[in-house]
Amino acid sequence: MSRVDDYEKRRQHLKDLSEAELEAKFWELAEKVVDPLINLAENSTSPSIERSVLLRMGFSSIEAKEIVNKVIDKGLIGKGAGHVVYKAARLNNISIKEAGLKLINDELWDSVEKAFDGGVK
Repeated sequence: MSRVDDYEKRRQHLKDLSEAELEAKFWELAEKVVDPLINLAENSTSPSIERSVLLRMGFSSIEAKEIVNKVIDKGLIGKGAGHVVYKAARLNNISIKEAGLKLINDELWDSVEKAFDGGVK
């Protein structure tokens, strides 16, 4: 059984390129493949991603869920739940953990919403 090989046919547009030109072509094509992923990562989030961020900031899963739900209710999910907690801590000169717990208890939201110019609901 012979293998049908179209390698010679597919490489026609690349055969005259130098090693440097091939490398440049590779990175150009790699960027085209990765750009939509980067755009998606920069412009999209989900509650599970936000909970994951909060878990890495030291909150329990129950605390993270509460904070994310409140961030969604306030229309600030686009800012990122971790960013909201960080901003609350910074604005009120308290620790991140303390800020998150206060946000769960419906405290500090006025300063956070003001800092982010409200939210988008």
